[in-house]
Amino acid sequence: MASSIYNTRETELKAFDETKTGVKGLIDSGITQVPRIFINPQIDPQQALISSANAQLEFPLLDLEGVSDDPIKRNAVVDAVREASETWGFFQVINHGIPEAVLEDMIDGVRRFFGQDDEERKKWYTRDLKKSRVAYNSNFDLYTAPSANWRDTVFCKMAPNLPQPEELPAVCSDIMIEYTKQVLKLGRSLFQLLSEALGLKADHLVDMKCADGVAMLMHYYPKCPQPELTLGASKHADSDFLTVLLTDQVRGLQVLYQNQWVDVPFVPGALVVNIGDLLQLVTNDRFVSADHRVLVNSSSSRVSVACFFRNATTRSTELYWPIEELVSEDDPPRYRATTLEEYITHVRSKGLDGTSALSQFRV
Repeated sequence: MASSIYNTRETELKAFDETKTGVKGLIDSGITQVPRIFINPQIDPQQALISSANAQLEFPLLDLEGVSDDPIKRNAVVDAVREASETWGFFQVINHGIPEAVLEDMIDGVRRFFGQDDEERKKWYTRDLKKSRVAYNSNFDLYTAPSANWRDTVFCKMAPNLPQPEELPAVCSDIMIEYTKQVLKLGRSLFQLLSEALGLKADHLVDMKCADGVAMLMHYYPKCPQPELTLGASKHADSDFLTVLLTDQVRGLQVLYQNQWVDVPFVPGALVVNIGDLLQLVTNDRFVSADHRVLVNSSSSRVSVACFFRNATTRSTELYWPIEELVSEDDPPRYRATTLEEYITHVRSKGLDGTSALSQFRV
């Protein structure tokens, strides 16, 4: 019996994948019920529908204005970065230096891509990241995760080697390149603040090449006829050093904090920053890579742009393990050394199954 259910699921996944139009294609076709492959058994329907009951919790918001030239301000921000990275694993930044017009155009660029007709989008549809710098598809882990997420994504390796405009979708190529340049500058500043928050020299994490590579993920979460049955992104932590996230004003992102799901508030002009698994590994659990998820809704679609800081050359033999200055006799290394390739391969093979990818690398 179990194998026939599996075969049916496999057939349904394949049929969905072969449309090459993703979840948006389902909505465009006029469906009124969520297909079985998207039904997430881990959702508590009540919990998914209730907005955060923890409104009194203050989500960390950091103002970066003057952080480069005012030592007093810098010390205060470093303290706030340390506190947020050790407890929440998440914070928001304002006055980060990226012009609001660039942020708005980036959000518009994602909407322009997904607003194209099916045939234009299909040109970019692939699951083979080796052959293509740009991969548009629905669910990188479609065939391995317990349930599919209500989300389509364009994935692109943007740095260290910036693509040529002709390598990217024409409707958003210029803004993808401009936004990446701006995020790379911000990323460098953030890694310096994080290094200082760890008691290290400002360039420590930059010198480890944490700030070199950027993968851009442009996510589109269509409106959903039965939002209580599925998720835009199931519970997971990010497979990178650091994520810089830009979202539109539609809420949906939640962080698991003190065993409760907490809404990330929308702050105009702010960017959401979160610690990734690889930074938790190299900081020997000093900083936490928090679980998070995305809810969907029945009234509007949502878009976001996640920039993953991790070296894009996954075949690199570079080994990562806990930073020497952060381990001691009393606090020995908690992780074994790993390459980015080994780590990413593990993440892709297990998919977003609700478990931590880091547990595989614990000593």
